[in-house]
Amino acid sequence: MKAVVMAGGEGTRLRPLTINRPKPMVSLVDRPVIQHIIELLKIHGITDIIITVQYLANAIQDYYGDGSAYGVNITYSLEEMPLGTAGSVKHAEHLLDEPFLVISGDALTDFNLTKIIDHHFTTKSQATITLYRVDNPLDYGVVIIDEDGNVRQFLEKPSWGEVFSDTVNTGVYVLDPSVLAYIERGKPSDWSKDVFPHMIERGDRIQGFVTQGYWTDVGTIEEYMRACGDYLGGKVNLPRLGHNIGGDVWVDGDAEIAPDAQLHGPIYLGHGAKIKGGVIIHGPSVIRDYTIIDTRANIDRSIIWRNSYVGERAELRGAIVLRQSNIRQRAMLFEGVVIGDGVQIGAGAVIQPNVKIWPSKEVDEGATVSSSIIWGSQGRRVLFGRYGVTGLVNIEITPELCAKLGAAFGATLTRGSMVTINRDAHYTPRMLKRAIVAGLPSAGINVCDLQNVPIPVARYYTRAINASGGIHVRLSPYDNRVVEVKFFDEHGLDIASTVERKIENTFFREDFRRAYLDEIGRIRYGDAIASTYTSAFLKALRPDALEMIGRSFHLVIDYANTSASMVLSPMLRRYRVDSVELNVNPDEQMVFQTTAQFEAAVQRLTQITPIVGASMGVRLDSGGEKIFLVDDKGVRLHPLRALAAVTAMAMQAHGGGTVAVPVTAPRAFEKIAERYGGRILRTRATMGALMQTASQQPNLLMLGDGTGGYIFPAFYPITDGMFAIVKLMELLTLTEARLSAVLAELPPYYMAQSRVPCRWESKGKVMRILNEQYAERRAEQVDGIKIDLGNEWVLILPDPDGPFFHVIAEGYNEEQARVLVEKYTGLVTSLQ
Repeated sequence: MKAVVMAGGEGTRLRPLTINRPKPMVSLVDRPVIQHIIELLKIHGITDIIITVQYLANAIQDYYGDGSAYGVNITYSLEEMPLGTAGSVKHAEHLLDEPFLVISGDALTDFNLTKIIDHHFTTKSQATITLYRVDNPLDYGVVIIDEDGNVRQFLEKPSWGEVFSDTVNTGVYVLDPSVLAYIERGKPSDWSKDVFPHMIERGDRIQGFVTQGYWTDVGTIEEYMRACGDYLGGKVNLPRLGHNIGGDVWVDGDAEIAPDAQLHGPIYLGHGAKIKGGVIIHGPSVIRDYTIIDTRANIDRSIIWRNSYVGERAELRGAIVLRQSNIRQRAMLFEGVVIGDGVQIGAGAVIQPNVKIWPSKEVDEGATVSSSIIWGSQGRRVLFGRYGVTGLVNIEITPELCAKLGAAFGATLTRGSMVTINRDAHYTPRMLKRAIVAGLPSAGINVCDLQNVPIPVARYYTRAINASGGIHVRLSPYDNRVVEVKFFDEHGLDIASTVERKIENTFFREDFRRAYLDEIGRIRYGDAIASTYTSAFLKALRPDALEMIGRSFHLVIDYANTSASMVLSPMLRRYRVDSVELNVNPDEQMVFQTTAQFEAAVQRLTQITPIVGASMGVRLDSGGEKIFLVDDKGVRLHPLRALAAVTAMAMQAHGGGTVAVPVTAPRAFEKIAERYGGRILRTRATMGALMQTASQQPNLLMLGDGTGGYIFPAFYPITDGMFAIVKLMELLTLTEARLSAVLAELPPYYMAQSRVPCRWESKGKVMRILNEQYAERRAEQVDGIKIDLGNEWVLILPDPDGPFFHVIAEGYNEEQARVLVEKYTGLVTSLQ
């Protein structure tokens, strides 16, 4: 059997390791990564190897030649442009006339390839995918198989709510040549995104083989360090170079070790390495060929490539030093530091944690380096969470980080594009917004500064001026120490997860695009922002809606001292809507309110509304996105009950229609829809998912998240508290109903929920077991695992940002709902 080894990747997340070499040629302890794969193939009798190459192809071709020096026969398939995992194999189709193995050249594994190949021929499938169980499947392609091993579904880099298994695609396949007919020659194509899903649709048989052994994708600096440590620790069943001289110290060839040097394994010393007197080395550590560790240097959990020098009393802790670098005496390198090829670190210099220094740079004697030279620093592994980029003000989210964040976003857009930027009234977002503004023009992006307008206005204006995207900076409504940076696409909607990853990759590989002098972006202020928004706002209402509301509606509205008052209040006055307005003047000190302050404001609303005879009371949130309601009797509404009431009124006013609600909402919504001849559509439990649904299905009456957010696609597919207020007034006027009366007619429901702590590494395992155990009773897979219990249900939902699960249940009564939550909380705990 032939093997196709894919070795065309650039390895951008591994920079600066991959600046001067392709990812498969990165040294992993005693040889390049791809050579470990070649050794594995030889163990299983596969010596006829095709290597697909593209990025720095000569580095691989010159090193291995025809493979005869390594006991194999190598043929190369050179791509002129990246063709993807499947397209690269298609490019080598002329060399493949029988079933063949596909394996990545930049992973480390000791899989039993013989078993995988035997399974393929035994099952007579067209394709066999090797699967592996991992603790955190978010960065991989999750594959779901049935009890017979047949592949049923692929999920590429899912969110936690979409993780239904911890079995991931390792990129090791056994394929029949007929599979290549599904791939168009010369066009980029991916196995798990394009080819395999198409085969499943056509009914072709694909087997998933869950295997044991060691496997890791050497894709990031952290994974590279871990793979080296695992290999040194004997966790990888592959042949090793050199011999063990005791103490778990492996030496290849001749290495010079001073008698008083202290070596605490596991350690690998390459040929010609010199360890001088008084040196202390703690493993796992790698000292490659001809590298010198001078007197009394201290090496702890570090990797030093060939022909480098570490000076007297220098100290390396968790660092990587690449080829031909010079670390002079008393220099100190801390955790996560990566020193590129040919770098000179001066005597006594201190390189702070996570700093990267690109090749051929020089650090002066005694200097302290706290950010990566030329390219910038990396302080995080993941930028984006549920609420965008978040962190503690001036600690995690600093002006320096924001400038780089703006540059990273700009680098993903076309040069000369326009980006809007907005903030809330507080002085902290103002500071950080200006730092982001500085980063965007550096990448050749023009900036339209909206200053301080409600988030829905910023979203709409982004689309209205044909901007390529938008940014909003605000204090978190949940914690005034935390700032949130939200990104919009060209439609003003939250950016897709694929775009988030592009920004993250650009940020972390520190590869910012720098515009030339005459290409630097321009900065201007937005024109007619409020009028652009209000004009479209009014067109989305019935022509006579505001006049009709103005004649009969009485409103108490609390603007929460935000800029929403500058947009909505003039409209209400223009159409003579009888309203009592509270907290109208924007106040930067009141942008964030504590829970006690918020409760006091709502309590005041419940007292004022019935006294003045208002039809309802409403409070806006700080961003103008959500609303909190009080009915005409002064009763505060739970946001989920308010959503049910608005759903009933919308369906009554329109004679049915479809309303979208999250999978967490009770079945009372289906009962409401049945009453009015409407339909309920279930979505994932995030506002981003609702906005995406609204943009794809503009005929929906309404969407709501059950926490105060409403979307009316007839206007725009965004959460907009201001439009929701006017639309609710319109619905109450059209149905000639009192809000309290609508609430009284809602079907009852009983909900309970809890939060269950769960270690990150156990979440995938828990999801897989639940998915297997409740396969027959599982409701439609929308978000998390929803278990159908007849008239009751339980939803087990992994949190995307924290190490825990949410358990949500609906029961016959309050006690039964609580019992269900307690039962399944215990189950999730036990599965860990």
